Amino acid sequence: MRRSGRSPETPLPARVTGAAEFRLPYLKDADIRSITFDAHGAPYSRPVPGVPSGLPTDAYGTVRVSHYSAERDTTYTATGTVDCLVTAPGSATLTAVITEVSTGGPDWVGQRLGFSVQDGGEDKPGKVPRDRVGFSWDGGVNWTTTGADAHMDSVNSCMAPAPFAIVTTGGYRVRHADSPLWPTD
Repeated sequence: MRRSGRSPETPLPARVTGAAEFRLPYLKDADIRSITFDAHGAPYSRPVPGVPSGLPTDAYGTVRVSHYSAERDTTYTATGTVDCLVTAPGSATLTAVITEVSTGGPDWVGQRLGFSVQDGGEDKPGKVPRDRVGFSWDGGVNWTTTGADAHMDSVNSCMAPAPFAIVTTGGYRVRHADSPLWPTD
């Protein structure tokens, strides 16, 4: 059955959806961390200076981050607007500019954060989910350490570390789409 308004030759755009809790492989704590994605590729939809057509990795959507700190007995949340998405079969890298952070959360408003997803396929009943997620603000990635100075560096579009955190509950789905050809006009 064909989708209305789309020819059989036009593939569906890239997409990353889902929500999952995950654990950090290098840290044992009682915190609960989760990320929710609703990201959709929209190639050549966001003109930028010098590239009026936009880029093949242009995207839209939302990312939501939640972190329950057991030590502080509070949950911090952040919401961001997706601006870039690139996929390969079973994996994706995307970025989002943070638009909102809950009280007491990190000072991320206006910053671009990077995310990566490994979609390990359909989970088997009774088995641990096979998905993973990565992000640019934790895990020893995206930090500059020079002498006594240590800080998180900024992230450019579609940049993120490999998906290093192990999903424990929930999961993600990546719909891969090859980037379309550059416009000829």
